[in-house]
Amino acid sequence: MLNLKDINWKKPGLFAAGVAFGTAGIKILTSNDAKKLYTNCTAAVLRVKSCVMKTATSVQENAGDILAEAKQINEDRVAEAEAEVVDDFCETEETAEDTAEATEE
Repeated sequence: MLNLKDINWKKPGLFAAGVAFGTAGIKILTSNDAKKLYTNCTAAVLRVKSCVMKTATSVQENAGDILAEAKQINEDRVAEAEAEVVDDFCETEETAEDTAEATEE
């Protein structure tokens, strides 16, 4: 015959407690207060998303401005370098002409 004192009640007790907590948890998670909490949390997440998107847009615009200014600086440097090369070339031609005139005299 089955003696109830000999049964290990730990495992069935844990199972029953799990079922009870699960049922209570479902009731709590589907309550009106929980729904209000979910709604407020979702609204907060949407506000954070909006703030992050504004910041990201601002960073992208600033990066575009920086890139445009950097390109302009490089173009200015190239133009200055080309002007120096032309000036050096003109000075070299003038020096060569002066030397040629001096040797002719």
